[in-house]
Amino acid sequence: MSRTQWRADETKRDRHAHYAKKVMAVFIHHTDTPNGYDCADVPRTLRNLYTGQTRDRSWGDLGYNFLVDKCGTIYEGRAGGADRPVVGSHTLGFNQGTVGIAAIGTFGSGTTVPAVMEQAIAALAAWKLGLSGIDPTSKVRLTSTNDQSRYPKGTSTEFDAISAHRDGFATNCPGEALFSQLPAIRTMAARLQGKSLRAPSGAGLPASLRNLQLSGH
Repeated sequence: MSRTQWRADETKRDRHAHYAKKVMAVFIHHTDTPNGYDCADVPRTLRNLYTGQTRDRSWGDLGYNFLVDKCGTIYEGRAGGADRPVVGSHTLGFNQGTVGIAAIGTFGSGTTVPAVMEQAIAALAAWKLGLSGIDPTSKVRLTSTNDQSRYPKGTSTEFDAISAHRDGFATNCPGEALFSQLPAIRTMAARLQGKSLRAPSGAGLPASLRNLQLSGH
């Protein structure tokens, strides 16, 4: 679902998006919001997050590049083009050249991560990493840009191509339940990426992701 579809107020954000050369890695987050939502109400939740992150945190826009709900719908987060390497504000020290994908909800220990949510996250990660030729199961090297991250500024560190917020910053995000599913998400993303390379453009992708490809500029 595009920003237009969830009715983002474009007057609230910075006018100009910032871009990296390419996407090297994906960081997985959760929004730390209640899980008992109706998926029809997610656009309102996004608008509330958007207000908080622009007005209260002064991030200039939503920090996450994308968000995924428990029904498997993918939402365009930060503006600038869904298929472009937009720099977000999601993992302090490692925003450059990465994508932040947030699962809408709270995924602490014992919480069930919906299968359709995992599948959508995997498909989105496969697509974004595939645009840069990155295997979702590979390791990548990133350089910290901020001393407040887990690594001092200037430190070059190896990450999984699909990592958790906690891997780059001192936090429990994305929660134990979602963190434990990352190996399966990496495997699924690699499988989906392989299929997409052998299929016509857009084949096998969730409808919401295909829509973002068309409307993400």
